[in-house]
Amino acid sequence: MTGDMETLEDLSREYRDSIPSDLRETHAFDWYLEEVYADPRVARNAHQRVADMFDYYGTEYNEDLGVVEYRLASEDPLNDGENVFYGRNIHESIHEFVNKVKSGARGLGPEKRIKLLLGPVGSGKSDFDRQVRRYFEDYTNREEGRMYTFRWTNLCDVIPDQDPADDVVRSPMNQDPIVLLPLQQRDRVIEDLNERLDAPYTIRNEQSLDPAGEFYMDRLLDHYEDDLQQVLENHVEIIRLVADENKRQCVETFEPKDKKNQDETELTGDVNYSKIAIYGESDPRAFDYSGAFCNANRGIFSGEELLKLQREFLYDFLHATQEQTIKPKNNPRIDIDQVIVGRTNMPEYKDKKGDEKMEAFNDRTKRIDFPYVLQYEEESRIYRKMLRNADVPDIHVEPHTLEMAGLFGVLTRIEEPSGGQIDIVQKAKAYNGEIDDADDVDVKKLRDEAATTADIGEGMEGVSPRFIGDEIAEAIMDSMHRGRQFLSPLTTFNHLEHNLENHGSIPEDRFERYYRYLEMVREEYKDRAIEDVRHALAYDVDEIQRQGEKYMDHVMAYIDDDTIEDEITGREQEPDEKFLRSVEEKLNIPEDRKNDFRQEVSNWVSRRAREGTSFNPQDNDRLRRALERKLWEDKKHNINFSALVSSGELEDDERNAWVEALVEQGYSREGAKEVLEFAGAEVAKAEMEE
Repeated sequence: MTGDMETLEDLSREYRDSIPSDLRETHAFDWYLEEVYADPRVARNAHQRVADMFDYYGTEYNEDLGVVEYRLASEDPLNDGENVFYGRNIHESIHEFVNKVKSGARGLGPEKRIKLLLGPVGSGKSDFDRQVRRYFEDYTNREEGRMYTFRWTNLCDVIPDQDPADDVVRSPMNQDPIVLLPLQQRDRVIEDLNERLDAPYTIRNEQSLDPAGEFYMDRLLDHYEDDLQQVLENHVEIIRLVADENKRQCVETFEPKDKKNQDETELTGDVNYSKIAIYGESDPRAFDYSGAFCNANRGIFSGEELLKLQREFLYDFLHATQEQTIKPKNNPRIDIDQVIVGRTNMPEYKDKKGDEKMEAFNDRTKRIDFPYVLQYEEESRIYRKMLRNADVPDIHVEPHTLEMAGLFGVLTRIEEPSGGQIDIVQKAKAYNGEIDDADDVDVKKLRDEAATTADIGEGMEGVSPRFIGDEIAEAIMDSMHRGRQFLSPLTTFNHLEHNLENHGSIPEDRFERYYRYLEMVREEYKDRAIEDVRHALAYDVDEIQRQGEKYMDHVMAYIDDDTIEDEITGREQEPDEKFLRSVEEKLNIPEDRKNDFRQEVSNWVSRRAREGTSFNPQDNDRLRRALERKLWEDKKHNINFSALVSSGELEDDERNAWVEALVEQGYSREGAKEVLEFAGAEVAKAEMEE
């Protein structure tokens, strides 16, 4: 034994510290009244509590996206980042969802609507819904999220026909104890609470006791001659209420069953047949409050694949949303308080959207689109998370592998740009944030254009992350079987291509287009592979510094309309326009945009000089790339690219130096050899064609 093992005592202490200190305690109603006066938030409704939950775990305003990012989604603090969400689109959707919950907290209308998460398969809507439920459970365990309910006690002392097994009865709907106060007295208390409340909403509660509670209250008041104090002191205990999906307590997930066997009692509850013989069929004590709406009260109702339900079955949601009540068979109406969330995929939504008989249901729905991620680097982080959370073999993922897989996924999801100014790969790069100041690309215009051409919305169709993730997993295992300790883009491309037509969620009429996109991604990877090899074969820090200083000297002279001293003759001469253009053309900067680029670089240098930072072209990504490419052009005629394809034609020392240079860029040694051969073959082929 090493002494590092967990002991039962430690585990027990940790568990005990994780649960609310008053979870097993009971309190008098007077105590609860004092608590809500001290902290009115204790009496929040479901929308208010869920809204505060999002803020409790932290927020951060993302200026680039223009949305509030909620850390329960962007960082997942409870699980050390295991379930983080990536991408502009998903955080915009989460932002919209929370705004609707917060609007509902203020009583602006969304509290009477279903929050319908709409998106294609694998877009993250189910994961987000699950995340909200998990965090709500945790929040109600904490002091800041605490809530209470009550139970009736000593009922057999007063009610003659009460079953001894029912001497103590918990509030079947987990109602807030404040509903025990008659409405007139309750309103005065709530008015006092709102004067003490520091929140963007007001406390409201006009609910009636559930039918069983009404029955007990009526019998007890009759016994005590309407002395409410006697009833509450002798027959009510206040208890802590904690959300727990496994116990079906304040969190409920409802899944559609067979259409032929759908029964509204799954939502609203049914007769408790074991109690009929004791109380009789019409007695509210003989009702089983086990419906999904009953279980979700005070918390979250989550409807999975909601629109797969029959139209008639969905009618139960009309009262649940608009009136915030349910009406079980043979039982009085029951007030409910919950955030109702539904999830559905595109086919079901399109089917129900065109159904005129669904107008009332659709009117009570707030749609929140959950599209696929449209930034390929963010998409690659989804795959990286998948690998991080799995038992991945000891295999090295080569540079660009996950990014290029993500690029393919994004290409299948975005709308083809019109006008011919940019192609779809350039659009994907623009969405990814790869826009230089000199580029004439308006991302907002691209998004607006796509919004008008897409059927429902951009990103609502295409290849799912699940398909690509599955193929990455297959490519990893295939590499292991072949004794390759690395996963490269080339292997991943092969798996995507071979299995595209075998995936049931991809329509046949898209195969040709998706193959075309895959070829575009191959071309993009080819350029990146050559760029990496270029960096390895021709990179010279001192030469880049020298060329960068020369470029800036000539730029400053050009901007100031001045001359510059010739390095060899020492004579004053005009700025070398040929040299300047030889650098700028490596970034495809046209003649009519050269002044913009030169001014941009000049401003950058001046700004750094004011900050006391010396000039270093390595610190300017665009200038560095231009100088690297020029250096490559100057040196590549001395490199035998055909020899790169065959290791036997190169000196071992020379090849090893190039491999080591690629290893410094993140490649494995075997992966570096593969990319050397691949890039060498592509450059040699291009030279032959020239």
